[in-house]
Amino acid sequence: MQRGESGNPFGGDDDGQLDPRGYSVTLDRDTLYSSWFQLADTDHDNKLTGPDAVKFFERSQLPRPILAKVWALADNARKGYLDPSTFAKAMDMISIAQSTGDISADIYRQKSAKPIETPQLSGLEKHHQKLLAQAQAEQNPFTNGASSSARTLPDGDPLVQPRGINRSPSSSYTYKGGANQSGGHQSSFVSPGKQTAKEAMRRARKPLSMKHCTSIIDGLKTIYFNKIKPLEEAYKFGSFFSSLLTESDFEAKPSVLLLGQYSTGKTTFIKHLLGRDYPGIHIGPEPTTDRFVVVTHALEERRTPGNTLIVQPDQPWQGLAQYGNGFLAKFEAASCANKLLEEVTLVDTPGVLSGEKQRIERTYNFIDVCGWFAARCDLILLLFDPHKLDISDEFKQVISTLRGHDDKVRVVLNKADQVDQQQLMRVYGALMWSLGKVFKSPEVCKVYIGSFNADKPIRTDMNPSGEELFNKEQADLLQDLFEIPQRSCDRKVNEFVKRVRAAKIHILIMGHLRKKMPAMMGKAKAQEKLLANLQTEFGMVQREYHLPAGDFPDVVRYREILQAYDITQFPKLKDSMLKAIEDSLSVDIPSLVRQFDNPYA
Repeated sequence: MQRGESGNPFGGDDDGQLDPRGYSVTLDRDTLYSSWFQLADTDHDNKLTGPDAVKFFERSQLPRPILAKVWALADNARKGYLDPSTFAKAMDMISIAQSTGDISADIYRQKSAKPIETPQLSGLEKHHQKLLAQAQAEQNPFTNGASSSARTLPDGDPLVQPRGINRSPSSSYTYKGGANQSGGHQSSFVSPGKQTAKEAMRRARKPLSMKHCTSIIDGLKTIYFNKIKPLEEAYKFGSFFSSLLTESDFEAKPSVLLLGQYSTGKTTFIKHLLGRDYPGIHIGPEPTTDRFVVVTHALEERRTPGNTLIVQPDQPWQGLAQYGNGFLAKFEAASCANKLLEEVTLVDTPGVLSGEKQRIERTYNFIDVCGWFAARCDLILLLFDPHKLDISDEFKQVISTLRGHDDKVRVVLNKADQVDQQQLMRVYGALMWSLGKVFKSPEVCKVYIGSFNADKPIRTDMNPSGEELFNKEQADLLQDLFEIPQRSCDRKVNEFVKRVRAAKIHILIMGHLRKKMPAMMGKAKAQEKLLANLQTEFGMVQREYHLPAGDFPDVVRYREILQAYDITQFPKLKDSMLKAIEDSLSVDIPSLVRQFDNPYA
């Protein structure tokens, strides 16, 4: 039967017992798709993974190559599952494919401008009839049926609510493996907080099962809390690289960090993106932003101080507690309703200062805080002003903390409409030369040129021919920003692999230094000698394990941190520890990504 021969969206015969168009009259699209989602989601965890999706999508009787495109377009963020909203998008695309014979992003964009019919799915006649009967019973004021909270779908399937994480009162995360009462599954990691280091090490060596993971993020948490975190705790990795991760770090929305010297237009740039002011915004030629502000989405406008933010387990800011009250007094969240903020968090920062006196008077380590945010953000924007191209010592130190995050850095030459064409050419050349020296690399990151000001149009009196260039550059930058949510899951995997590789090198270094320490006498002198020759020791580790020299940490900073520790207190390196990390990189993570890849691939 070709589409259009019958109005029945379920592909059944019209036997006269039920109006085939009844679903469009009695049931709205959202209700229908919601019931289909719950029917397809067999474990009722509000995540439709590959096997369940394949089984349900087969009802459309479309070829597998078409369904592969549907999955890829619906799961464009590569989470490895469909939630109710992306499932509805997939249903719309199946409907379009049934009528056109193909589907693509352009076709979907064109067809979604008008209402889309519900797709034809076979084998759902009984489900449709019971759904209509239920809707009619709810509309009947004389029906004494069960309450809406106890409704059931065909074949006894309950209308269950999405089930969250089973939280324990004594831990911020407690996952229990195996099936639960409703037939669903939960992840298998538990908090190592109350276990001894030896027990944590033993757990890190055990093979992991990914069969109960329902997403890539869920799998990354399983790997980290079971295998990586016990080793990080034992070797104090959080003190050398970045603070230990929490569950909220994995679940956090993608974020954009803005850095630059004062009055380069960071806050104005955020206003330009949002199309509105955020609570507490202040713009001026002087250093106006004196604090770190995370701009987030909320239905009502509010400002939340730093000490309140760090105690909320569902927020990814708990690691900032290490910088003390001096920083937390200069840290807050500004929340407002905005479509972009539903997908991305923006981080506004104080202007980098050029004077030594102002830098010293800060009550927290500005450089380290910038490094903390840089390690967790998905995109880092360095803003420059044509009239402020000099890179101060503090700004140079900030940029040095971005080492290892080069792929996330974008440079914005803001206020470019304030100079003429000849000056702009010279400014651009000077900026590229300065960046090449600071980044210490022949390859310089992408530079966007424009004027990002929501209140003022682009000036054309200084450079009449520059308006077209500025508009194109602005469109490219905005496209880069709006693609962040789609790349977020891939970015999390990338950052996780980067962290595990850094942890591996740190553990190898500490294991090497620990092996060189004497068992009884002369420990202090031996440690002092090792620290003095740390660069040589790095070279020995590199040659022994065939590691890239560029992956090793900065020697000076590493030495400064290590001076506060007694090397003999670190555990001796065992082959089983190294194997746990190697298995994570070569087996667990590739297996996880493959498990949640396109099920039709």
